[in-house]
Formats: sequence, C-alpha cells, structure tokens
Amino acid sequence: MTDSTPTSTKPYLIRAIHEWCSDNGLTPYLAVSVNDQVQVPKEHVRNGEIVLNVGMLATDKLQISNDTITFQARFSGRVHQIMVPIENVVAIYAKETGNGMAFELPQPVAEAGTHLQAVEEAESASEPTDSAPPETPSKPPSGGRPRLTRVK
Repeated sequence: MTDSTPTSTKPYLIRAIHEWCSDNGLTPYLAVSVNDQVQVPKEHVRNGEIVLNVGMLATDKLQISNDTITFQARFSGRVHQIMVPIENVVAIYAKETGNGMAFELPQPVAEAGTHLQAVEEAESASEPTDSAPPETPSKPPSGGRPRLTRVK
C-alpha cells in the first residue's frame, strides 16, 4: 500500500445524490462556483455562480468522474459542452424538495490572506459608535427563484 492521500469523498457523494434524485423521480440540480476552469455559458452566470439541471432529460453524455463533471446541454436553444471541476461544486440537491448536500469550497492560500485582511478591516469599520439596538433581520422577499444557502 502506498502512502498517498485518499480520494475525496465529494465525487462519490455527488454521484450518490444524483442517483437518489433520479431513482425518486426528482430533478438533480448542481450549484457551481464559476471561475476560469469552469466551462459554462457565461451569460447565464449570476454573482459568480450558476445552477445547472443535471437530470437525464436535460443532459447528454453526462459523466461524473472523480475530477470533473462533463455533459452537453442546451442553453437558449444552442448546445454547449459543460465542464465543471468537482472542487467547484457548491451543492447538489433535488429541485422539487431542496434535499441534497452542500460542500465547502477550498480557498486558495493567496485569497485566504486577502479575505482575512478584508474581514478584519470590515470588523474594525463596523464597530458600533453608539448604543443603538442591533437591527432585526428583515423577512426575505417572497416569490422569485428559490435559492440554496449554506448554513454554518
């Protein structure tokens, strides 16, 4: 036996939830964080993310390997070759129920330091100057497109 790092569980969990959705007549959706390595139609990317229908009726030649998810799909009537690195998958869930799994995204070392500095600056800038009570969170707007959020 070699001393190598074990394979990530993420692609196995993605395949399992995809199969579970298909077996139960549900539509599997992938939430993807888009960067230069992700091949999707850029005009459909919103806030650096895209949600993809990866159901059998919506895709052709779907392959979920340990490194990438590839398939062909139609966007605005045109066929596109889609390629998503596994590490860019934020979540896989059933469209109809929202049941599924969300994943942590690895943060590059250079960005981690920048992010930490930005957080520290934001915290120091947001220190209260008076004793006003904290704002109560407002109710999210009803209607519109459902959105999967990660809760920590």
